[in-house]
Amino acid sequence: MAYIDPKTLGELEENVVAINRVTKVVKGGRRLRFAALVVVGDRNGHVGFGTGKAQEVPEAIRKAVEAANRNIVAVPTVGTTLPHSALGVFGGGRVLVKPAAEGSGVAAGGAARAVLELAGIADVTAKSLGSATPINVVRATFDAISQLKNADEVADLRQVSIEHLAK
Repeated sequence: MAYIDPKTLGELEENVVAINRVTKVVKGGRRLRFAALVVVGDRNGHVGFGTGKAQEVPEAIRKAVEAANRNIVAVPTVGTTLPHSALGVFGGGRVLVKPAAEGSGVAAGGAARAVLELAGIADVTAKSLGSATPINVVRATFDAISQLKNADEVADLRQVSIEHLAK
């Protein structure tokens, strides 16, 4: 996917999905660090995620936000929902995202909800089928988002008109 400059998007919201305490055992004892998982989005079809690790929580979050701003992708939508369903897989995480009727809201749990809400998708159903680890769920959700295509993209790939697809 093409790189999207976060400066062109305006105000981005950030959501801290998970903070994990990581311990490394060394000769002198334990080294304590924090890993943060952050999702950023403009609630208008653009969303990104990033991870950061540091000895202090605020520094880990800052690093994760910077990484998320570098990984922003565009999400194709049809009105307030998705164009079609998709299954995203990353590691042990599997996330199924399906379009929903207008007014039904975001029916998703945990990390997948954070991604879909900040992407600006108002009506969607998502189900985490595999691992519940937040980083795997977020990456699987992004995999599902990357598989989505609008009708005009499909028409270009098939080299037919959009009217021909509607038949």
